[in-house]
Amino acid sequence: MKKSASVGLTILAAVSMAARAEQRLDPCKAANFNEQACQEAIQARGYCWNGRWVQLRYHHPFPYYYDAYHEYTAKGGVVNAAVVGTCGPPAIIPTHGMWRGGFGFLGAHHGATG
Repeated sequence: MKKSASVGLTILAAVSMAARAEQRLDPCKAANFNEQACQEAIQARGYCWNGRWVQLRYHHPFPYYYDAYHEYTAKGGVVNAAVVGTCGPPAIIPTHGMWRGGFGFLGAHHGATG
């Protein structure tokens, strides 16, 4: 039993280290600041990281993040600029009232108008 517990802890430690190594690079964080990507992320409410969309609501306007970046570098902080991703936000799929009577949206809409 002791051997399997130590193996489990070793695996958990490896997974934890891998997760930390692949932390998302938020383009608005001072240490990862990318001006163009940050502006786009604020407008789109998210950014592309590692080929996947990360939904994120920014609570401040762009100048806040820009100033934080300048303050960070003025204090000697090193920037690892986030790379602009190639994916976009996922398509919005309406869910409210779309499936009625087994005919989906079109059947419900047709029945309501016709």
